[in-house]
Amino acid sequence: MAYNLTQKIIKEHLLEGEMIPGNEIGIKIDQTLTQDSTGTMAYLQLEAMEIDKVKTKKSVAYIDHNMLQQGFENADDHKYIQTVAHKHGVYFSRPGNGICHQVHLERFGVPGETLLGSDSHTPTGGGIGMLAIGAGGLDVAVAMGGGTYYITMPKVVNVKLTGKLRPFVTAKDIILEVLRVMSVKGGVGKVVEYTGEGVSTLSVPERATITNMGAELGATTSIFQSDDVTHSFLKAQGREEVWKELKADADATYDEMITINLDELEPLVAMPHSPDNVEKVANVKGLKVNQVCIGSCTNSSFLDMMKVAKILKGNTVHPDVSLVIAPGSKQVLNMLAENGALADMIAAGARILESGCGPCIGMGQAPATDAITIRTFNRNFKGRCGTVSAGAYLLSPETAAVSALKGELTDPTTCKTNIDVIMPEKFFVNDNMVVPPAEDGSKVEVIKGPNIKPFPLNKELEDSVKGKILIIVEDNITTDHIMPSNAKLLPFRSNIPHLANFCLTPCDEEFPARAKQNGGGFIIGGDNYGQGSSREHAALVPLYLGVKAVLVKSFARIHKANLINSGILPLTFANINDYDNIELNDELIMENVIQQVKAGKVIVHNKSKNTDYELNVELSQKELSIILAGGRINYLKNTL
Repeated sequence: MAYNLTQKIIKEHLLEGEMIPGNEIGIKIDQTLTQDSTGTMAYLQLEAMEIDKVKTKKSVAYIDHNMLQQGFENADDHKYIQTVAHKHGVYFSRPGNGICHQVHLERFGVPGETLLGSDSHTPTGGGIGMLAIGAGGLDVAVAMGGGTYYITMPKVVNVKLTGKLRPFVTAKDIILEVLRVMSVKGGVGKVVEYTGEGVSTLSVPERATITNMGAELGATTSIFQSDDVTHSFLKAQGREEVWKELKADADATYDEMITINLDELEPLVAMPHSPDNVEKVANVKGLKVNQVCIGSCTNSSFLDMMKVAKILKGNTVHPDVSLVIAPGSKQVLNMLAENGALADMIAAGARILESGCGPCIGMGQAPATDAITIRTFNRNFKGRCGTVSAGAYLLSPETAAVSALKGELTDPTTCKTNIDVIMPEKFFVNDNMVVPPAEDGSKVEVIKGPNIKPFPLNKELEDSVKGKILIIVEDNITTDHIMPSNAKLLPFRSNIPHLANFCLTPCDEEFPARAKQNGGGFIIGGDNYGQGSSREHAALVPLYLGVKAVLVKSFARIHKANLINSGILPLTFANINDYDNIELNDELIMENVIQQVKAGKVIVHNKSKNTDYELNVELSQKELSIILAGGRINYLKNTL
């Protein structure tokens, strides 16, 4: 039987289930990664499971999100993560070593292995042929403990790339085109696999840009073959021994097919406030720009930075523009400093940020009121940049650099600069900012600061569930809406009681108070509820506030999994028109809940309107057991 690449890797790691799309499968996880925004909670959960030492081939804890230390909270979390990692067999990437996805691609990723990360952009690893999946922190903690990772067997979409990119047309434009075609919910339940003659023309960093933003499709992951290009990259990283060739069988089949002719592609831009709101730059050129941000896990590679430096060299940033640049790793920053490219950036007027997520997650560099900020990042949700009234646009580093000089959005193909960059035969390798785990973890003391609070636990599902409608939200609500993640709140990611005061406030400032006053209740949402970041805080905080169930038209994959892990019922309307017939503060009642949930249908009675709604409960047998137990931790305690 012929297999595509996705099926080959899943088959090699399959522990439970059959590879039939829609069926639940369990796979073995080889590697994990965490970052400091989600990592504290993941390691608290690992400790709660009483795991002495991780059982993966390699697990790495990164510090790259909460870098701004304006109080003790972030530093305390970093010390906790470092000590708990040292004790339990996890490698620790220190602050300043770089963004988790960039560093993992450079130093740890292995073609053909599985990677589970507590960050939605973990699929970046697909750029070297990994099956790399983003998940909630609890799923990652279970995987670190040697547990099976359960997921719905995805469909596989073949995006066939033909031709070759023209100068100033980039990998960012490829993924923006895929987003334009598929939309932010078009990848749900799917893996996007890139094939075709155009693949061999793309470097590993370019491939990683594309797989990185597959997260914005809602896809399970995205993947490229491991070929001579991959071999050259790993050899240059001094890791040639981990390379192996991986590709789909010649007669492999796919569930869907999309063809993109790279010869015809033009520079693209995602307009506010969604990554799939894509236009040609040529159609928007002339837009006055106030801020330009270059970096993030999407576009901070050595190749990206060198092209930016070539455009900026000998020029000056427009006086009305603030240009900030964040190289993705210490390796990249080191190389830019050594070859003079960093000096060219600084001379042009760029402000150099440390190697971290920074403005991509709203951690500093918030633009001015009503400003236009153009960014090489992956998300432009309203308010994510730190300024609700700002308009954020997503584009390539080349378009960003040219626009920074002009002061307005500019088609980069009009630039005459030669930006050809050759992949280095040897990258600068110095892993002195990675701390290996202790040989004897029993001697390591784990240090917890006063800001680190216990995470909430649910209780077994009750047979009668009652409460009021606490909030009604629209389509495409993100985890940024559910649990904001700005510079003021990120330091409190290990303090659920404090975060509870800000839950869903971008949608309704009264939600936290209403939830507390009513002792919890229900959330009503539209399509693709919970898209975006993998942060399980978007489930843990509603759990803390007493949310019993979330009733929506449809869920984003990771958020639904996080709700299940927290023991919160994820329900979808059988008749989506019922969404329009519900009002704030309506009182809902669900009786005989356990039997109904087991049957896959729940009848909800609206006492305020004396009417009933039918809702679907789409759970695998494993997920059903978790819901009945009141969450994943309770389930594990019961089964172990």
